Amino acid sequence: MVRQGKSPWTDGVHLLWSIWVFITPIFSPNGYSARWALLTLASYPLFVLLYAMTLLAPRRISYRYALGMVALSMAMLPGYPAGISYFIFGCVMLRTADKRNALAYLAQLAVLNIVFVGWAKWIGYPWQMLVWIPAMTMIIGVIVNVERANQEKDAALKLSHDEVRRLAATAERERIGRDLHDLLGHTLSLITLKLELSRKLFDRDSEASRREVEEAEKIARHALAEVRSAVTGIRATDLAAELASVRLLLESSMVHFAYDPPPGLPAEIERALSLVLREAATNIARHAQATHAQVAFACEGDSVRLRIDDNGNGGIVADGNGLCGMRERIAALGGTLSIESPKGQGTKLLVRVPVKPPRAFADGMPSHADDEPAPAPGARLNAA
Repeated sequence: MVRQGKSPWTDGVHLLWSIWVFITPIFSPNGYSARWALLTLASYPLFVLLYAMTLLAPRRISYRYALGMVALSMAMLPGYPAGISYFIFGCVMLRTADKRNALAYLAQLAVLNIVFVGWAKWIGYPWQMLVWIPAMTMIIGVIVNVERANQEKDAALKLSHDEVRRLAATAERERIGRDLHDLLGHTLSLITLKLELSRKLFDRDSEASRREVEEAEKIARHALAEVRSAVTGIRATDLAAELASVRLLLESSMVHFAYDPPPGLPAEIERALSLVLREAATNIARHAQATHAQVAFACEGDSVRLRIDDNGNGGIVADGNGLCGMRERIAALGGTLSIESPKGQGTKLLVRVPVKPPRAFADGMPSHADDEPAPAPGARLNAA
């Protein structure tokens, strides 16, 4: 439980069901006797301790404490009917503690109930109890442990997705570092060389010194344009990085994922589509039970279209928080979001967003008023 980011004491609320230990004497002929009080005082703290240990102990040994609750109930069954609650708790917590498959748990549950029924019948408990106690342990055990399995799956999925994003962010930082080193390392070395040469020529040939300074200025301006272009490219990598993250998420959930490379888009549209893609992928991984998903982009006039398909359960009839958030992000950009989700036929999410060409880009290269044209090929070699 702690590894899932959840306090083990959260499950302490289930101890409220142990109220039956204090209610059972109402249905007993002896009622609340001194014997019942002494046995409760002796057994209930031990039961609470065993319950706590099933939550706190390592998984490989925690099942022992669940079996301890069952043994405690069996030992007290002849003269303490309230101890039946300990048996129910032990049966339920056995699967919670043991991470084996469901069939193994059901087999264990059947064996324990057979032992309980045989022991209770030999003691002389009424037949009604021999029916409803096994039925209750089976029903409660299955319900609680199906819920626990779903919680563990969601926790594992969240941890996996967080790890994927952390690795993607680390890889992106390393890429940015390499790009800036490759971009600026040679250029700054060349500028330094030009300025050193200009300093040496200053006293002997002022005209040659001036030309070296002018060439250094041109190289610096060109480097500035390249840095601006690189920064623009870095800002536009959100969607590509998100697609890579989604692929890892879905394929780790046994969902085959196919996608087209994203087109170049303004940063605000990239971010909005990235968030939509993230939410849609999370829904597919958690709820759709799909085996295939696909993302496609298309440019339609002055707008871009994003389509996300899966072959899962479908059947989405109302917007939840996730879909509402998607619609709000797309509406803020003047776009539309539609969804088709016939039951049993998968889900198709279609997003259209208007795109205005960035004014700062004419031919795919940055243009700034204070920048001069880039030097012709070979200029750096000539200048050197």
